[in-house]
Amino acid sequence: MATVYIQKRKCKSFNSYAIKYKDPVTSKTKHYKTFRRHREAVNAAHDLRMMIDHGKLYEIPKKRYQLRLLSFERTAKRTDHEWRVRLKKGNLKKVTYDGYGLRLKLLVKKFGKRMLWEIQKEEIERYMECLIINQSVVTANRTLFILKQVFKTGLKEKAIIDDPVANMSYSSERDHSRTRFLLPNQIDDLTNACKQLNGAHYMPSLILLGAEHGTSKQEALSLKWTDINFEYQGRGLIDLYRTKNDVRRTVPLMPRTKQALLHWKQHQAWVRHRKSMDSNGSLLVFSKMNGEPIKGFWKSWKKICGIAEIDDFRYHDLRHTFCSNLLLSGASLKDVKDMIGHRHLETTKSFNCVPAKF
Repeated sequence: MATVYIQKRKCKSFNSYAIKYKDPVTSKTKHYKTFRRHREAVNAAHDLRMMIDHGKLYEIPKKRYQLRLLSFERTAKRTDHEWRVRLKKGNLKKVTYDGYGLRLKLLVKKFGKRMLWEIQKEEIERYMECLIINQSVVTANRTLFILKQVFKTGLKEKAIIDDPVANMSYSSERDHSRTRFLLPNQIDDLTNACKQLNGAHYMPSLILLGAEHGTSKQEALSLKWTDINFEYQGRGLIDLYRTKNDVRRTVPLMPRTKQALLHWKQHQAWVRHRKSMDSNGSLLVFSKMNGEPIKGFWKSWKKICGIAEIDDFRYHDLRHTFCSNLLLSGASLKDVKDMIGHRHLETTKSFNCVPAKF
């Protein structure tokens, strides 16, 4: 392991911390940098030790005296700190911050301990191409956005000289947009498939909310029982809120959706009574029996699609189903825009009519 140590220097009004290291080639002790704060010196010593151990000390650019040896992980932590400050000030929504954090963790797994200046544009472009091929253009674009924030922080912290992603453009999402939707009989197949899945009594409600009301995953999972009026004019009313575009819409409750929601509510009450469980005050529609929120349902969704023999279909495609079936029934784009909760008509125009295949 490389020899790196911190030398404390006492001055009249403050202390300073000098970082010394043993040159792996000449074996001479050399000075690296001096810091006013001990924590900064510890972090820099850690990064320097890692550079020496990996043989990267002499690969630093000629302007290395301008660079701070920050790894991608450390720069990511500084970026996350900036987001937390914005979150506390109210300049960033909690759901947005959580989304940023999730993608940041994936990037840290990818680039982790590597020095920020080592990561080149060509490597990032290849990574973006893999995301487009294996996942989606939307995922690649959102990941690129997070990368841009991290490297912007790196510039401010003087960990890099040039930003490799500054001039990288986002891919066109419209050219790669998904236009899959289900026909009415396929929706029936999907809900009937739920009956063959043990412990997924809530899935019919989720499916019908997406297909008959155009809810996104976030809208559905954040729905509360207080947002639903089962008695309104004998039919019912549901209040949906999408945090992504800050749009709230109140729509009549469709009969099948109403029936599925009531079944789920009765099942929840029966199981909690039978097992003497408490919801702990949770009002979430889609929660576990102990009141904890259901955060995802990917495994159940995948099994249901397999039973129904519907390939390459995502939950968000039910939102496409809602829009496309409205268009097929003669509704105008403006009507669909208002009913789905889009802010812009261009977003609604992307919903073309291409049925899912068996």
